[in-house]
Amino acid sequence: MQKVTCDVLIIGGGPAGGVTAVTAKTNYPNKDILVIRENEIQLVPCAIPYVFGETLGCSDKDVASCAMAADMGISTLIGKVNDINIAKKIAYCDAYEISFDKIIFATGSTPFVHESLRHSLSLKGVFTVPKNKVLIDELKSYIDVKNEIVIVGSGFIGIEMAVELAESGKSVTVISASKHILKNAFDREFANLAIDIMLKAGVKYVGKDRVVEIIDKNGDNHVNAVRLLSGQTVDAEIVIMATGYQPNTELAKKVGVSLGHYGGIWVDEYMRTANHDIFAVGDCSARRHFITKDSSKVMLASTSAAEGRMAGSSLYSIKYLKGFSGTIAIFSTMVGKTAFSSAGVTEEQAATAGIDIVTGSFTGLNRHPASIPGAQKQLVKLIAMKNGGQIIGGQIVGGNETGEMINIIGLMIEMGVSVYTAMSMQIATQPMLTAAPTNYPIVMAAVMAIKAIDN
Repeated sequence: MQKVTCDVLIIGGGPAGGVTAVTAKTNYPNKDILVIRENEIQLVPCAIPYVFGETLGCSDKDVASCAMAADMGISTLIGKVNDINIAKKIAYCDAYEISFDKIIFATGSTPFVHESLRHSLSLKGVFTVPKNKVLIDELKSYIDVKNEIVIVGSGFIGIEMAVELAESGKSVTVISASKHILKNAFDREFANLAIDIMLKAGVKYVGKDRVVEIIDKNGDNHVNAVRLLSGQTVDAEIVIMATGYQPNTELAKKVGVSLGHYGGIWVDEYMRTANHDIFAVGDCSARRHFITKDSSKVMLASTSAAEGRMAGSSLYSIKYLKGFSGTIAIFSTMVGKTAFSSAGVTEEQAATAGIDIVTGSFTGLNRHPASIPGAQKQLVKLIAMKNGGQIIGGQIVGGNETGEMINIIGLMIEMGVSVYTAMSMQIATQPMLTAAPTNYPIVMAAVMAIKAIDN
């Protein structure tokens, strides 16, 4: 067995592992950093749905570059870590025995399928959506020669894939047990706008129902249909289980690292486990919500990158006192040609958590005047504490600028900005780029929230 020595060993080369490596090298340039990843070619996870339609068209256009790490002198090994001797600080990867000082689990997540349907994954035509180029290419090849597709799940991956496939001419049905699509990110009035766009794209939608059986009518090990709890049967040549992801923590559990709620690795705000030489970042780590402090299932590359920066800078000393205070669950997506973004808690989540809130909404235009080419409606909703006015959530629907505007709201949430401060926010505006300064939607939503507080 070949022996290798490094100062920092990172298991996993996705967004979390990659950012951790670069941040660690930036903060500790004299340390030898080794990243072990299983796949030689890394996909951009968020772009996977667009491989299946005309936006990207193939996985070769969805490859994540590792150039920065290579340019910085960060070493990479393709392989799988099978075991770790925590006491001796030795990891065993195929034919390698790797000695380390610090180790970071960045092992990501794997598709989640409810146990009642897992046995059906052996049927031909039944797929999950893994972050693996070889498996995504297999799914793409299968989809290209089939027409009737059922997508189980109405989260971001499911909806993005559904619209992409429908626009490329496929017959697509989305089935969800949720009250509305994108339930954990948007309130009903925003979700209804997304549903309308999805239906106009040709996607069929079955809500408040769930798949209880994936059917092989002919007994030839091929899927033919799905049966729902309501008794309805939907024909299908392909079933895509877009039912979320779960932390990939089998290795961590095997070597005795403590797990938290939902199976993620327990970490503190600096992404350290109880053993401060062991860190965990990304989807494999246990998360808590920034607002409610409850355990969170949110898995986002942006959250993973933030965790990677915190871990990478805290390996040998705590440089920043803030720490990582929890996920604000900040999302952006495109449904058709319309952008949907959200951050923090929704109104529904606040009610469930017993948070005393007010909301403020405003609909305006993203350009000024309205005759400017490209002008379209922009709806902003803010959720704020009734006492104090701190912004704890926001949702936006509009043009492409929505994806950056939500980042403003995200920072407001993290910084504890109130609607009173947002009301007097100074903004740069330009007719062809932004809404008018007289009725900038984030500011006006804050004004509406203040009005709700006053009333």
